[in-house]
Amino acid sequence: MRHQSKQQGTRGFARRHLGPSATDVEAMLRQVKADSLTKLIDETLPPDIRTTETLVLPEPLTEISYLKHMEGVAGKNRRLLSCIGLGYFDTVTPPVILRNVLENPGWYTPYTPYQAEVAQGRLEALLNFQTMVTELTGMDVANASLL
Repeated sequence: MRHQSKQQGTRGFARRHLGPSATDVEAMLRQVKADSLTKLIDETLPPDIRTTETLVLPEPLTEISYLKHMEGVAGKNRRLLSCIGLGYFDTVTPPVILRNVLENPGWYTPYTPYQAEVAQGRLEALLNFQTMVTELTGMDVANASLL
């Protein structure tokens, strides 16, 4: 199948999510100088990490069946108190901070396929946090980390 142009609308979008065509696979194999996908895998993956057993997988589910299944799985979860860090302090985060800093999709939703904005959004959120801390404390610098 040839490359689809933008004029073809969503057909081009959907095609990207169906995996490579046979022609695409052949072109990729030529590029890496491999005779077949099997030979490429043989040359790439060490035998000690590969399985020779046939995978026993359940029958595929429809989307609705899968969602019902996942509701059942999620229903087994227990809601516990998160104690991340050195201690847990039951504080109220003002909604304006919660929405505009912690929950703002602009910080983590890229508008290009390169996703550079994800990192940029995180950096900007950290800078905003550090600026707020320096203004509240009167200090020259503040530290912040996502780790």
